[in-house]
Amino acid sequence: MKNIFLSASIPLPERHPKYYDSADIIAIRDAVIALASLVIGKHKIIWGGHPSITPLINFVIERTIQYKLNKDINDLPVEDQDKLLSKEVKKEIQNHVKIYQSLFFKDIFPEDNEKFENIVFTENEGDIHSSVQNMRQKMLSENKFSAAVFIGGMDGIEVEYNMFKELHPEALILPIASTGAATKIVFDNLSDGDEAKHERFLKDYGYMSLFQKYLIDKI
Repeated sequence: MKNIFLSASIPLPERHPKYYDSADIIAIRDAVIALASLVIGKHKIIWGGHPSITPLINFVIERTIQYKLNKDINDLPVEDQDKLLSKEVKKEIQNHVKIYQSLFFKDIFPEDNEKFENIVFTENEGDIHSSVQNMRQKMLSENKFSAAVFIGGMDGIEVEYNMFKELHPEALILPIASTGAATKIVFDNLSDGDEAKHERFLKDYGYMSLFQKYLIDKI
């Protein structure tokens, strides 16, 4: 099972317009769901627990487990089905996802966090910048990654891209520029000939086939 880093978020309108104005929110959601659908059950997704992304991944996990178990539990009473699904969902989450979150945000953690058990909490450094940077440093240095996928996002995408490249120079990089926002900026700044500057990352919205070919088949 390989580790895949996901750097993604849906830009907020109150932040810099260069992120929000170019963001394709539908594409961001579709890309995250497609990635999770392909990876969960095979590999592990590790991400920084952004509240716009965590619910999408949880949706995929619950849908995937329910589909896998449906044929096996149809003859059980409903209450037993619910217990089995709950147990299997938690097991699947532990095996195939890991969230990092800073305790700086302790009072405003999203409700979806409660559905995940495999969460790594990092120290509150007293201010948002230092706390988030500490979380990113631990997340990217404590794990060995085979690939990173960048989707939509704001300034954090650009920071995490540079950190990831430095710490994991041999890993695959997939900046899904069709989702716009910060990922499109990262993509545009890549030099010609860079493997990550692939035309399909810019123009292909068929994310299931895209991730299958350029991620799953290569790691």
